[in-house]
Amino acid sequence: QVQLVESGGGLVQAGGSLRLSCAASGRTFSSYAMGWFRQAPGKEREFVAAISRSGSTTYYADSVKGRFTISRDNAKNTVYLQMNSLKPEDTAVYYCAAGRSAMVVSTTRGYDYWGQGTQVTVSS
Repeated sequence: QVQLVESGGGLVQAGGSLRLSCAASGRTFSSYAMGWFRQAPGKEREFVAAISRSGSTTYYADSVKGRFTISRDNAKNTVYLQMNSLKPEDTAVYYCAAGRSAMVVSTTRGYDYWGQGTQVTVSS
């Protein structure tokens, strides 16, 4: 069982930056691939970024490529999402997720545990 707690969301102007963190419980954090997803009101949850167990492989949605960076610190049981050049369309609740797969995946079905989410609002 893995418990995930996101933090770092908030209100920011367009063009600004935020850094999300996701702290995981347990001793097996490095056994999980990690992902970030987001869900805007009235829309389905969508993939944002993912990182492999070791952190050597990352994968991004086209909509955030070049603006967002996912990273992890296995010693701190934490995964991060650095978000730069934010746009109003980035407004959503952001969720982190942990998956047992050895692969970096972009579908919600590829993840076994989810956090409660943190709100990110980008004003124009």
